[in-house]
Amino acid sequence: MLRLWALRPQASIARVRLLHATVANSATAAPTPSDGIESSKWTPKSIRTGLIARKRGMTAMWDEHGARYPVTVLQLENCQVTANVKTVRKDGSEYHAVQVAASDRPEKTTTKSMLGHFKKAGVASKYIVKEFPVTPDAHVPVGTTLSAIHFVPGQYVDVVSKSIGKGYQGTMKRWNFKGLRASHGVSVSHRSAGAIGAHQDPGRVWPGKKMAGRMGGVRRTTQNLAVMRVDTSLDLIFVRGCVPGVDDAQVMVRDAKKKITASAQINYARGNFDKVLPRNLVTLPFPAGTKELAKSLPPIIACPSTRVTSPFTPRE
Repeated sequence: MLRLWALRPQASIARVRLLHATVANSATAAPTPSDGIESSKWTPKSIRTGLIARKRGMTAMWDEHGARYPVTVLQLENCQVTANVKTVRKDGSEYHAVQVAASDRPEKTTTKSMLGHFKKAGVASKYIVKEFPVTPDAHVPVGTTLSAIHFVPGQYVDVVSKSIGKGYQGTMKRWNFKGLRASHGVSVSHRSAGAIGAHQDPGRVWPGKKMAGRMGGVRRTTQNLAVMRVDTSLDLIFVRGCVPGVDDAQVMVRDAKKKITASAQINYARGNFDKVLPRNLVTLPFPAGTKELAKSLPPIIACPSTRVTSPFTPRE
């Protein structure tokens, strides 16, 4: 039987390796006059800025072996750098951050203070402004337009967003309580939480007791999501798995703290230089992936499958 996925082009592996080689060369080469970014190279101790994207929804993709996996589509909406922050804490340490804004908005709906801030940065008015802590070598010039190529297919990211609000919910939905019995003396309280306190000692309900209340609508972080594909023409980022928040919600995307930042520093200190970054990755766009860098790369870059053999091959 002819497998339909066998007819798909098998050029994604070559594309992603070409991308990594291009990024590595771009990081060490002299910047073009249109960039305005000083030449620098990513190191295991570097922490890059994140991006502000809009969650467009979920879909499905297939790898080279025909295995299906879910992805969430994130889109950048004119994400630009509006400020570089550098302050000194009380203990004498320095705090560095990059302020990023996204989603253009009319000037008439922007407050005067923020309107002046955007005009000083030389960018259009934005709906959302966020700040990402970085290392001193990862500052990005103000006014730089960031691209989806900031995240390379094959790396891992953390996505921060506000979860979907469920309203006031009971203990069975909020905390997965099994409820009371369906018979044998239980009357019209089958979904009740049951007893919540003790006897006269302590004579109160302990703080933090799982009870009914507001569910959802809080800040949540989903860690270690793999970047599967990047579309530089539409500024789309395809991450494997689900992302908190409703469709069209604003989300913050950054390098994974565990699998990129912490793992790179640990493996570098141990001398495991081939494990500093995930497999097939050479380096990361540093200090950021810009529109100028995206023009020199293919419009669609896909990540090669992590599977060694096809899951549909019969076992011996």
